[in-house]
Amino acid sequence: MGQSNNVTEFVLLGLTQDPTGQKALFVIFSLIYFMTMMGNLLIVVTVIMSPSLDSPMYFFLACLSLMDTLYSTAISPRLIIDLLRDKKTISFTACMSQLFIEHLFGGVDIVILVAMAYDRYLAICKPLHYLTIMNRTVCLTFFGVAWVGGFTHSLIQIMFVYNLPFCGPNVIDHFICDMAPLLELACTDTYFIGITVIANGGAMCIVIFSLLIVSYGIILNSLKTHSQEARRKALSTCISHILVVVLFFVPCIFMYARPVYNFPIDKCITVFYTVITPMLNPLIYTLRNSEMKKSMEKLWCKLLRAN
Repeated sequence: MGQSNNVTEFVLLGLTQDPTGQKALFVIFSLIYFMTMMGNLLIVVTVIMSPSLDSPMYFFLACLSLMDTLYSTAISPRLIIDLLRDKKTISFTACMSQLFIEHLFGGVDIVILVAMAYDRYLAICKPLHYLTIMNRTVCLTFFGVAWVGGFTHSLIQIMFVYNLPFCGPNVIDHFICDMAPLLELACTDTYFIGITVIANGGAMCIVIFSLLIVSYGIILNSLKTHSQEARRKALSTCISHILVVVLFFVPCIFMYARPVYNFPIDKCITVFYTVITPMLNPLIYTLRNSEMKKSMEKLWCKLLRAN
């Protein structure tokens, strides 16, 4: 922190100031967090324990579920605890850490979603070369690139914010530390940094989202030459992927591909992609994937017999 920074902590206003509303949200978000952890960890354990789910598609699905678990854990517990506090304070260091972790896991998720789209393209459009190209080394390389990409993206974000002068006020009208509310509190002109945020986050999301939608369009168009059964199975898988891509990218584009300014709807949008989406992802994948459901049933029966 610079010498002109006399802010050592921030005050979060949270989602609501109504005590009754806070208690209701505490129960709701506690249930959502529990469902998120159970659903995503169940997918990870099922993929690890089921020999039939050893394909690259399920490897990336397990990675995505693991990231959703970590991402949700970085946001939800503090949100839930703050709903019971009268004064919601967060230290400067904890605020910067939360910002870094949020963008780290978000960046990792983006690369994993790209890897899943590439995997489906090879499996459907180039089935004869699929196993040769998508070997374990390539899968692990994608996962490594995801971490490097997420870390780089998050580091760029934090570098611009960390050394900004904060001389008061220190009240953030949000429930987490994010770029827009922090830039509004800085005691300096943040126009250039705002442009950088749009370029590093928003523009990247728009480009990748557009490429993913186009790629899935190519995949779906190629299904014309497949049999009816193969077309049905591939269509079910691709629709699940497209739903997850839309749920992830649309809120992110709204938040980061615009001038850095706080809107009243920002809290609801942030709740959706930080709390709701990690819970919906395992539901989307398992409800539309018969092989995953069968493997979960077998694992569940195996655990019951062991007890």
